[in-house]
Amino acid sequence: MGVMNAAPYLLEGKSMKPAEALAAKVVHEVVPADQVVEAAKTWVKTKGDAVAPWDKKDFKLPGGGPYSPGGSQVFVMGNAMLRKSTYGNYPAQLNIMKAVYEGTQVPFDAALRIETRYFLKTMMTPQAKGMIRTLFLSLQELGKGSGRPAGVPHYDVKKVAVLGAGMMGAGIAYVQAMAGIESVLIDQTQEAADKGKGYAEALVKKAVSRGKMTAEKGEAILALITPTTDYALVKGSDLVVEAVFENREVKADVTKKAEAQLADTAIFGSNTSTLPITGLAKASVRPASFIGIHFFSPVDKMGLVEIIMGEQTSQEALAKSIDYVLKIKKTPIVVNDSRGFYTSRCFGTFVQEGLEMMAEGIAPAIIDNVGRATGMPRGPLEMNDDVALDLSYKIGEQTKKDLGDKYEERPFAPVLAKMVVELGRLGRKNGKGFYDYPEGGQKKIWPGLADLMPVTTKDADAALIEEIRTRLLYRQAVEAARCFEEGVITDPREADVGAILGWGFAPWTGGPVSLIDGIGLKTFVEGCDALAQKFGARFAPPKLLREMAEKGETFYSRFGVKTKAAA
Repeated sequence: MGVMNAAPYLLEGKSMKPAEALAAKVVHEVVPADQVVEAAKTWVKTKGDAVAPWDKKDFKLPGGGPYSPGGSQVFVMGNAMLRKSTYGNYPAQLNIMKAVYEGTQVPFDAALRIETRYFLKTMMTPQAKGMIRTLFLSLQELGKGSGRPAGVPHYDVKKVAVLGAGMMGAGIAYVQAMAGIESVLIDQTQEAADKGKGYAEALVKKAVSRGKMTAEKGEAILALITPTTDYALVKGSDLVVEAVFENREVKADVTKKAEAQLADTAIFGSNTSTLPITGLAKASVRPASFIGIHFFSPVDKMGLVEIIMGEQTSQEALAKSIDYVLKIKKTPIVVNDSRGFYTSRCFGTFVQEGLEMMAEGIAPAIIDNVGRATGMPRGPLEMNDDVALDLSYKIGEQTKKDLGDKYEERPFAPVLAKMVVELGRLGRKNGKGFYDYPEGGQKKIWPGLADLMPVTTKDADAALIEEIRTRLLYRQAVEAARCFEEGVITDPREADVGAILGWGFAPWTGGPVSLIDGIGLKTFVEGCDALAQKFGARFAPPKLLREMAEKGETFYSRFGVKTKAAA
């Protein structure tokens, strides 16, 4: 194919359709599946050549090699594009480029030896080990319900009531209907409930228009969603998913209304992202059947569901919840109760660390550019805009209310409050947050931000970039370690999979736990101590990390599945 044409398939993992492969001369013929052997025999007997094209003396690489005018440009541009897309985080792509560059200059057998060496070199990197374990092995295990309690009969969820028809509730109703589950979508007004169903209608219409779904199937899916204000329709539900505002009083109200209609065998799940489940369960008359079922937005695209165990939640409720999550084709992780649980708590540190940097006077552009370079899907300020500044503000206010004198206000808190309360800058959803979002134009950092948080660092050298990068990654990872120490999460597989699927933690690391294991506990602890001395106690390594460092342990050796089984 030549280097230029082959690059997307090598570097991006793209696949070819048979017709494309034939046109590119990657295969010799395309025939029906039941004629492959016969066609191959005929080709060998009548058309085949025992000498491969590249082994012939007159062979010329299509497009030229590295030192030809055309071929050299491919590598010059390819290196720039590679840096732009990977930020140097993924050794596989760089090693592929090296193997192609060197391999196209030598005989084919020598090229294969070069490729083999780069392949083995890649396999030995912490990135490869972490990604293979988390994104292949662990993801498959959790996707099959490896965390499900044994001895509980399978629970086939056929009807679910969703309380709250906002974007989250509407998304939950859609994925349920796609899985063949009858869904009752409840809101305060019929108009709001109908709007929630409209979300599913738009997605179905789009799928039908693209030929991914028949009109008949689309109609059948939508028929499974009933928008209503009537809580009497909750009756007969196997499960309730509460998805109303992050307000304890509102959640308590809808809990009582729904539970009045539920059978004893049904489960009540709260889709809260931060409020402790044990506290919310106080509004329930059946706390053993009350559990957290935390979805991520947009629900139709995000593959993770975080299941939260309250203090009184039963193993039966957990098993039933996992069965439900698997039925709607999501990956469940199981965590124990705490404020912010696991995902929201750790994700919050990424956003907050960006705000801490801005309060220190570092230019917002530097913060977000380096944030993306760590491998995160967005910079911390962009991410805050995406999830909504008013949500961050409300969570902070609820936390302040719950913790009382124990609450420690950070330097950026007054600025966040001013932006939300006084200036009405709520983030991407209303077109103005840390960034401005002009219609039809590119987003730009809001100029007024400099008045609220003056910029003193406008340029970044290599040392500052590396420090910012380390702060953003270590801050999330050390919080994950605290979650292990507190028993919030107990399985390193769930910690890593949950981080990557839940909030987009840099995939090249294999997750925050794999990041710590890959760096080495001793080195990580030393790095945290240095950051704590310079920036504060939020980086201080917990006792668990120090103990593991002294013993030479890793998270996967101490908390791994085999370790648990042996115990």
